[in-house]
Amino acid sequence: MSSSAYGPLSVDDLSFHYGKDGVELFGGLTYTFPRGSLTAVTGPSGRGKSTLLYVLGLLLSPSVGTVSLGDHVLSTQPDAIRSAIRASTIGFVFQDASLDPRRSVLDNVCEPAVYAGLSTDGTRQRAHELVDTLAPGIDVRRRPGQISGGQSQRIAIARALINRPAVVLADEPTGNLDAANTESVLLVLQAAAQRGTTVVIATHDPSVSEAADEILTLT
Repeated sequence: MSSSAYGPLSVDDLSFHYGKDGVELFGGLTYTFPRGSLTAVTGPSGRGKSTLLYVLGLLLSPSVGTVSLGDHVLSTQPDAIRSAIRASTIGFVFQDASLDPRRSVLDNVCEPAVYAGLSTDGTRQRAHELVDTLAPGIDVRRRPGQISGGQSQRIAIARALINRPAVVLADEPTGNLDAANTESVLLVLQAAAQRGTTVVIATHDPSVSEAADEILTLT
């Protein structure tokens, strides 16, 4: 199903704390991340920017409140359903790209589709198209250690987009990049938003905030 078939991502009365005595984060946050937009999540270190992405991505469960996509509450679903939703509906981009060094570029891009049970032939064709668009000139038979940091981050974005997700969550995706690579990554994520994907970026980078359609500041 294409990203345009889903409603907006939202949280209602959201709070989270690690462990019984952990510091509470978010303080009852209610917020809607508009579909087809890029939202920058900003704020000082320790305010939970990365944690919010993990909650939005159903990797962590809220202590209080809910995460919804359109009219569907996701955060209260059983683990098996949450895993299926992550595989088919949510793409992740991490600060260090988090590519598997033992596998080829092509296999790294295809990985989420394998977990989602999608057709191998169709997936590999789309992976080639994404790499050609996002990182032209890269030999997909190479391994992550044989490409640059900027190229690795573009490959990580290709991986996040392989399933045409409704939501892309990016944790400091430009944190280790120079200005030229930062601009390139932002253009790709903006293009994904323009196609209807909800893009949420946790960031300290002012250039990301300047490029965003929405800014959510955690205080």
